[in-house]
Amino acid sequence: MRKVLIVWLLIIIGMAGTLVPAHAQFGFGIFGATEVTQLLNHAELVTQYIQEGQHLAEALKQTADMLRNSHLLPAQVFGPIVADINALAAIVQGGQALAYSSATLDSVFQSRFPGYAYRPGAHYADYQNWSQTSLDTTRSTLRAVGLQSQQLQNEQSVLNAVRSMAESSGGRMEALQVANQIAEQQVQQLMKLRSLMLADIQSKSAYQAQQVQQQTSTEAAVQQFFRYSRQSSSGNTFQAGWN
Repeated sequence: MRKVLIVWLLIIIGMAGTLVPAHAQFGFGIFGATEVTQLLNHAELVTQYIQEGQHLAEALKQTADMLRNSHLLPAQVFGPIVADINALAAIVQGGQALAYSSATLDSVFQSRFPGYAYRPGAHYADYQNWSQTSLDTTRSTLRAVGLQSQQLQNEQSVLNAVRSMAESSGGRMEALQVANQIAEQQVQQLMKLRSLMLADIQSKSAYQAQQVQQQTSTEAAVQQFFRYSRQSSSGNTFQAGWN
């Protein structure tokens, strides 16, 4: 830019020299040198102003980028994970089910499945109790699965909102906020998956406990039967199963 200005100034000076009268060319050396110096100084100032203008334009661009990258999303979408987890924990409780979320799970399990024991005259009632516990637990697990199926619809609407934010985000801060929402959704899915695994474990545990308790109770009853002996009035001892 500066070279172009100097070339133009030299051309103008040359043209001016041809137009100056002969009687005025005597003093052109001093006069011309002074004018050329002033023109060069003005050209230098113009170049400096142009550079300062370019720096100012770059600074304004950087400021605009900073403002755009620091802009926050007007609203963010987070799923109701606490409410969903609590709903799952509540729905697995019902009837005689062994619910993982029950505060008295240990005591209920101990009383319902006491282990190797014999209760005279109560075998059929106990068997009914064990079977009902296993069935109610399985039913509660299925209710938990059905509730999670309903929650998937709400989660789809949340994902649609996050997807829309990701497509329209214009700065780094907005992009980070969208990424945080996606990460939060991943954590929620893992928490719900753990709840579903707990419901599945409780169902299998109840069925296993019912099978083991039935077998051990039968073994205890058989052992008790063969232990029994009584003595008749004649002094003969009759073993269990004798008439």
